[in-house]
Amino acid sequence: MKIEKRVVPNSSALAGIPPLLDRVYRSRGVNSLEDIDLSLKYMLPISSLMRVVEGAQLVAETIRKGENIVVVADYDADGATACALSVRALRAMLGDSIGTVNYVVPDRKKHGYGLSPQVVELTLKYSPSLLITVDNGISSIAGVAAAKEAGIKVIVTDHHLPGDELPAADVIINPNQQGDSFISKNLAGVGVAFYLICAVKQALKSDFNPVTLLDLVALGTVADVVPLDYNNRILVKQGVERVRRGLSSAGVAAILEVSNRDIKRVVATDFGFAVGPRINAAGRMAEMGAGIDCLLAESRTEALPQAQRLDEINKQRREVETVIREEAEHIVESLHLSEKGLNVPAGVTLYQSSWHEGVIGIVAGRIKEQLHRPVIVFALSGEDEESGSKLIKGSARSIPGLHLRDLIDLISKREDGLIIKFGGHAMAAGLSIREADFEKFGKLFEQLVTELSTPELLAGVRQIDGGLTDSERTLTSAELLRDAGPWGQQFEEPVFQDIFILDGWRVVGERHLKLTLRDLESGEVLDAIAFNHSPEVLPEQGEELKVVYRLDVNSWRGRESLQLMVEEIDVLKTQSINT
Repeated sequence: MKIEKRVVPNSSALAGIPPLLDRVYRSRGVNSLEDIDLSLKYMLPISSLMRVVEGAQLVAETIRKGENIVVVADYDADGATACALSVRALRAMLGDSIGTVNYVVPDRKKHGYGLSPQVVELTLKYSPSLLITVDNGISSIAGVAAAKEAGIKVIVTDHHLPGDELPAADVIINPNQQGDSFISKNLAGVGVAFYLICAVKQALKSDFNPVTLLDLVALGTVADVVPLDYNNRILVKQGVERVRRGLSSAGVAAILEVSNRDIKRVVATDFGFAVGPRINAAGRMAEMGAGIDCLLAESRTEALPQAQRLDEINKQRREVETVIREEAEHIVESLHLSEKGLNVPAGVTLYQSSWHEGVIGIVAGRIKEQLHRPVIVFALSGEDEESGSKLIKGSARSIPGLHLRDLIDLISKREDGLIIKFGGHAMAAGLSIREADFEKFGKLFEQLVTELSTPELLAGVRQIDGGLTDSERTLTSAELLRDAGPWGQQFEEPVFQDIFILDGWRVVGERHLKLTLRDLESGEVLDAIAFNHSPEVLPEQGEELKVVYRLDVNSWRGRESLQLMVEEIDVLKTQSINT
């Protein structure tokens, strides 16, 4: 992969900002101090989201009539946080209403994704007059029809890209639907739900403050890896600050506790690497109710055992994922794919009938990172009720510049009937096909990726923020950058590249390297860690390494020190930084 230094525009420096942070910000499109003012008052107006006021009026009317509401969630962290947020808020705003608010989350294996007719059946035990979907529903044509036939009103809140046909819901709230002028098209499902709840508060003139649930908004937004545009950065920043001040929900605090994270020093990446995976694990292993119930907990006493259960489920998920990832990597190796990407197909499809469908998305992501190719990993998912043929479900991950959902849509139009159903985003999508069609689909997928991409696109570019001087490579700088976020998709955490002398190394855990690096000029010795790296890639002690790294604050027994988080190691000495 080509490494390229970010361009810093020739604009005026940001007043009062340290030079290092100034260069980082301006290279990410920050042009003024207003662009880094993440006060809640700058959040896009509630009413600017199309039909959110209409949806809120329907919710308010249902509550006033004392009728029941059921929230139908997706089984990932975005869906779980959107569900917990909606249920907590609506229950808080019931007042004297005799109505109830409950939730239903589909079983990944039994029901599949979204509001299906089977899921509508599950809701009937609560006698709802209104269903609210969160993080799903935009493609639920049959499910919404079943609900309407049962006399139930439906509000769809979603952020996935709409297809050619929309469900016949009473209200659809989705920033990506045609005609919606809402500026932030990158709202996560929990962000859309938050906007609806804010509008409901206004409609009911309730004393409930939705701001109290911003930790859930931040968690779901980060965990779903949506682009952190200005509006999303506001939501995430405000949610993180609430956690730091000890104002988070009991469930979020408990998951951070079992993840060994210091609440007072939480950053957005902790949501992505610690909290989100534990909630996602519940959905992946068919126990998403455990994740939602933890986020609904009212006290630490109630939440902590649930968080510990999520931690155990996550360990199970890791074990299953490791087996599948190793099998997938063996398949990749058997295809004699070059590490340099010379012989790698433009699009990669992998399938084994024994793979667990709950972790194929993670595996697809890891293989994508390894090969820098769009990857779809399939698992057996049941049988077609009409034909009796075996069905397989695929989880797809793409590379920048290749719109995955549009590509799958194009396949469905070229080969009518090949894809049973699909949906998703530019970078991630899901689909179902017949097992017998796997090879045919794989060939067509590779063909279209080839047509829609270029050699430059498939080669990939890793953007870095240049190198650091001795005076910049400090604990103070690490703390500065840590708190300067939130960092995330399309507002990436700063990474740097420099040449060091390898003083020594040792293996920690099973796959990680603890390194001692020495600065070429000053001779300063630095601690570093490289996760999932083999010592085979290292030169002899005393030789030079070209290292791509992040600055990190290492906390150990109350002492803080600088640590380099190594992301790439190059010992060839032939690759240069493009300036």
